[in-house]
Amino acid sequence: MIRLPRRVVLFLRIVTLGAFALVLSGCISLLPKSKPVQLYRFAAVGAETTATPRPNAIAVFRTNGSFQSEAADDRILTVSGGKAAYVAQSRWVAPAELLFDEAVAKAFDASAVRLIARGQQGRFAYALRLDVRNFEARYDSDPKAAPTVVVRLHAALTRSDQTRVGEQDFEAKVRASDNRVGEIVGAYNRAVGEVIGKLIAWTEAGAT
Repeated sequence: MIRLPRRVVLFLRIVTLGAFALVLSGCISLLPKSKPVQLYRFAAVGAETTATPRPNAIAVFRTNGSFQSEAADDRILTVSGGKAAYVAQSRWVAPAELLFDEAVAKAFDASAVRLIARGQQGRFAYALRLDVRNFEARYDSDPKAAPTVVVRLHAALTRSDQTRVGEQDFEAKVRASDNRVGEIVGAYNRAVGEVIGKLIAWTEAGAT
């Protein structure tokens, strides 16, 4: 067995490590570069984040409801015919269900009704259940044309003794001004604001 000089062994190790590093760098450079994801949020039109609840507001407890499962996470849902898809490289800044709940809570802060969420302390005279049945952008004609955002909500109001006050469906259809994500998000803003505005007026009428 031939023993190589120590200097030769060290040199061969350095050459091998250098070649391995070049191979790795070549592999990394071949990986595709992904486009950055654009994040969007919405808020109900007219909702004031600094609104102070009225001292004589009627307490209404918001019970657990449902949200359209396909649209509940942070992806922006579109529907064309019988096919559903999500907008590429674009997402809500948080799950749409959470953003919708925040918009509802902020809007009720300025109303004659004080909304109590699960986990909050306080006595209540009524309970409100909200089920979001549709939260989507529909391409109902040309797939390249601006879609119509549809937000449909079912509300049920009961007294604290569980007697029913009433149930109502609220729907808003707002066509985006262009087939661009920013304009589609703007249509979501208007649709959410319209639906929540109707909901508050109905809840105030039923609870007062």
